[in-house]
Amino acid sequence: MTSRRSFLSGAGAITGAVAAASVSKVALAALPEPVLQTRPDTMPPLSPPTGRPYNPVVTLNGWTLPWRMNNGVKEFHLVAEPVVREMAPGMKAHLWGYNGQSPGPTIEVVEGDRVRIFVTNKLPEHTSVHWHGQRLPSGMDGVTGLTQPGIPAGRTFVYEFTARRPGTFMYHPHGDEMVQMAMGMMGFWVTHPKERHPLIAPVERDFVWLLSAFDIEPGAYTPKVMTMLDFNLWTFNSRIFPGIDSLNVRLGDRVRLRVGNLTMTNHPIHVHGHEFEVTGTDGGPTPKASRWPEVTTDIAVGQMRQVEFIADEPGDWALHCHKSHHTMNAMGHDVPTMIGVDHRDVVRKITKLVPDYMVMGERGMADMAEMEMPLPDNTIPMMTGQGPFGSVEMGGMFTVLKVRADQKPGHYTDPGWFAHPPGTVAHEFTGAAPATTQAPAPAGGSMPATPRPPVEVQVRKPGAGRSGHSNH
Repeated sequence: MTSRRSFLSGAGAITGAVAAASVSKVALAALPEPVLQTRPDTMPPLSPPTGRPYNPVVTLNGWTLPWRMNNGVKEFHLVAEPVVREMAPGMKAHLWGYNGQSPGPTIEVVEGDRVRIFVTNKLPEHTSVHWHGQRLPSGMDGVTGLTQPGIPAGRTFVYEFTARRPGTFMYHPHGDEMVQMAMGMMGFWVTHPKERHPLIAPVERDFVWLLSAFDIEPGAYTPKVMTMLDFNLWTFNSRIFPGIDSLNVRLGDRVRLRVGNLTMTNHPIHVHGHEFEVTGTDGGPTPKASRWPEVTTDIAVGQMRQVEFIADEPGDWALHCHKSHHTMNAMGHDVPTMIGVDHRDVVRKITKLVPDYMVMGERGMADMAEMEMPLPDNTIPMMTGQGPFGSVEMGGMFTVLKVRADQKPGHYTDPGWFAHPPGTVAHEFTGAAPATTQAPAPAGGSMPATPRPPVEVQVRKPGAGRSGHSNH
């Protein structure tokens, strides 16, 4: 746990920022101090320094936005601005976001809180903020042209409403959103229940992250905002594996995962080693009678899913999108398949002239890790990341759930790789090969063919001069 004072004074973690130059000093003095975060690390949970207590969330590779209390109103300050996001060590992207990052900081409030959010626009065009899933006055819904004018560049608007129901929500623009959301403008919002809720169980670990997708060519820094389908970077909170932090929990903890999807397609999120239940959506907590055990839940575009499980299996467990292309990095969709063709020497020669040339290996994609092909600047291999037994051969939407008996309560430090008990790791078999048995011949199947008598076919070549045919 951490206080607002320690949260703000962490070494190199968060620094203050000034609003747009057109905002007067008098007006700026009336606003909460805008707080920025540029490090891509997972920051500790922010315990409420004021207001009602709750169990705070942990934003994967992100942070929670501090606030101030003003006559009973919880005030936040969001700054919409261009940002540089490290997607993984060795690759950075020029995005748009909030308060120094994409996604922006998580906003945490309590059911019944009166909330006031100042939004300063430091983008080169107008913007707005839509509070996805919230019950609020129509004029606070943040749809440019419909419910409000756009926030001009260099100006500050204010939104104010009451957080009326607990749940898992998002915020994002509803102004030029094809560009602004494609550039990474989004953030998480959590409203905690004001008291014990019959459908919301207490948990020891509460993780949140957003799913987003980008099309950034190898060697480039800025996403191609016109892309509709062929994205090449699939991210958890604008991070790609191996740049995504692990989820570190204590054996026996009740764990909640809150995931929101702002990409252009659905994502089946799969957790290894445990069964979970979907306990909430952006519509609120789900009735207990509607829950059943799952290991994968599909999250459609614009949806939130909240799942919970007991971390009762120690080990290192994969957690990822189950669309296989979404666990790859910087993958082009016009890569030819060359399985069975030995072309490694040719590829080495070509990549000296064309650094971003890419082709599938002769035995599959795993060959690419052995080719040691030179990469363009500001990109990373399609499959990378080292585990305790070698290359993990994953990228994109992939991370690890680490369950440990000796993880201290409330601590989120990485415990390192799991020490497997003797005899519990798959290994090469070196004994005598087991005898094989011949499978019995099929008995005709469920619909045996009806025997038919042989058919005699006679072919007669037309004679010369008959029916207008000739031998010439």
